[in-house]
Amino acid sequence: MSVVASGSPSATATTRPSTAGPAAPGTSTRPSTGTPTGTARGSGPGRPAVDWRIRFGALSLIWGFSFLFIKLGTDGFAPLYVSFGRVFFGALVLVAILAVKRQRLPRGARTWGHLAVAAFLLNALPFSLFAYAELTISSTLAGICNATTPLWGMILSLVALSEDRPTRRRFAGLGLGFIGVLTVLGAWQGFDGQDPTGTLLALIASLSYAVGWIYVRRTLSDTGNSHLSMSGAQLLLATAQLAVVAPVFSPLPTSFPVVPVLSIVALGALGTGLAFLFQYGLVAEVGPTTATMTTYFIPVIATAAGVALLDERLTWNTPVGALIVLAGAALTQGGSRAKAPRRPGN
Repeated sequence: MSVVASGSPSATATTRPSTAGPAAPGTSTRPSTGTPTGTARGSGPGRPAVDWRIRFGALSLIWGFSFLFIKLGTDGFAPLYVSFGRVFFGALVLVAILAVKRQRLPRGARTWGHLAVAAFLLNALPFSLFAYAELTISSTLAGICNATTPLWGMILSLVALSEDRPTRRRFAGLGLGFIGVLTVLGAWQGFDGQDPTGTLLALIASLSYAVGWIYVRRTLSDTGNSHLSMSGAQLLLATAQLAVVAPVFSPLPTSFPVVPVLSIVALGALGTGLAFLFQYGLVAEVGPTTATMTTYFIPVIATAAGVALLDERLTWNTPVGALIVLAGAALTQGGSRAKAPRRPGN
């Protein structure tokens, strides 16, 4: 869902768009330097030819279908190669656009070092965990687990973001989200029918997004580089990381079935590359708060795609639990109180 290459997974804790994956509302929507978040909708001579609502819908569809593409990709390739293909094709798209726009990659060893950590937390690790998770759980459940990222972000904000003091509303959202997760998993049935390992991997992937966004906020919010440049560099680093790791844990592919290959290409080029461009434009045009609302549509689209195209079974508790999770995530987006400065002697 980073400044820099979502979700995953989006406008992140620094409000910069991400190619990591789906957006995660609730971290922060404070504008960062150089990001035209206050631009009036459709104003100015540079008004996009395509209405922002259409691009918003396209972005929601792309990220909603990402979980279906992961499932199809794992039908032909080991999870690590699905993740490698995802960042590889995403990086190709962004590097090509960098070349067209004649922009350079970031400079400085310190920046690249922070980007390497961000690439691991926001791309290599969560992408791989979701791919492994979908070996044993449905793409529908994976999409719903992804929606827990704002809940993880709120938990982490208690210890990692000292300037954010969560309100009662946000605490209520956290509790509601937890109830939603238990509803999706059918806790009253002893989680019958759900693979605990796969579900745990998907939840850890969502946690990784939250950790990564906090890391980015603290280390890469003011580098002076463009969003496109930072995201391209991050995906290149994630590609290098998985190129090293994948052959160590999984044998090289010996065949390339058409459907899994096309799914991985779509997952990378659309869900990790092109989605960045859509999100970047939306953040600039309508602001990060509106742009990150795609998160609330992703589980719905992932569920519809899984049921309609993969014949995944859907019981009443899955959509009901998903709605509860999303309601909790929406509550965690409520404003946080700035922590008052300590007075001398306190």
